[in-house]
Amino acid sequence: MGYTGQLTDRTEGPHVPHPLSRRRLLTLGTATLGALAIAPHAQAAPPTSIALPNGWQPEGITIGAGPYAYLGSLADGSLYRADLRTGTGKVISTGPGTPAVGLKLDARGRLFVAARSYGARVVDARSGETLATYALATATPTFANDVVLTPRAAWFTESYQPVLYGLPLGRNGELPDAADVVRLPLTGDWAQTADGAINANGIARTPDGSALLVVQAGVGLLHRVDPGTGVTTVVDLGDAAPLTNGDGLLLRGRTLYVVQNRQNAIDVFALAPDGRTGVFRRRITDPAFDVPTTVAAYGGRLYLPNARFTTTPTSDTTYSVTAVDA
Repeated sequence: MGYTGQLTDRTEGPHVPHPLSRRRLLTLGTATLGALAIAPHAQAAPPTSIALPNGWQPEGITIGAGPYAYLGSLADGSLYRADLRTGTGKVISTGPGTPAVGLKLDARGRLFVAARSYGARVVDARSGETLATYALATATPTFANDVVLTPRAAWFTESYQPVLYGLPLGRNGELPDAADVVRLPLTGDWAQTADGAINANGIARTPDGSALLVVQAGVGLLHRVDPGTGVTTVVDLGDAAPLTNGDGLLLRGRTLYVVQNRQNAIDVFALAPDGRTGVFRRRITDPAFDVPTTVAAYGGRLYLPNARFTTTPTSDTTYSVTAVDA
């Protein structure tokens, strides 16, 4: 017969200890109390705002497999690592005095950093050591703006010229020589606007990995780019509003997040696998947005640095990263 919950032994005659006798219950109770005593306190929810050093002037953000975000400084190119669990952080690499714009972290712990008119550099995220620098442009003006990583290359957007720059990677991730930089002219539907306007900005891969996606900020178009030929086609987003001031792109599965900096918003699209078409799903806004520029994800959250381009930067200007639900 199973235990009925009664503490009284039903056996007739001399007392026979029940499988759950008082002694056993006392032992179980003591163990339970001990477990409660050593159980850790419930962890606090991760912060929704992460303070950056005063005067930082953030633009790019990247997050790897762990709960750490890496952010570059437009002021001097320094790199900062923030703990997403606590909001604390530290400078991991002192900049060379040139801007750090978009950046991406690879699985080998290397940060690929777009450096505006100074090309690109690759930095060891653990030691802060600069592993390589690259002159990307062959024409001026030049603005290396953002970067995306594929299995065999790092692709950088150029905001002032109709071209993408590629750093081909070796079979085991070896970095290329300076002479191996690829310069891919953009053709097809791409129509470069006047000098001084921001053209190519954020960049991502298509869901199936067959092509690249580049947002043309000034005209609000999303382009699909063949990385082998440079031929572009405008992505059909239906009746969605133009992606004016489109900045950082983030692809998760078939969901594309497009940051629109001056609108303080993220537009969310469901893409076809090949990236040729998409459907608008929703817009994410938050009162804490202050000209967010790029976006990275960890868990169920999106993290965006507030570049505060409408605020005159000083060494005392405050900057932060805002987290919102994805």
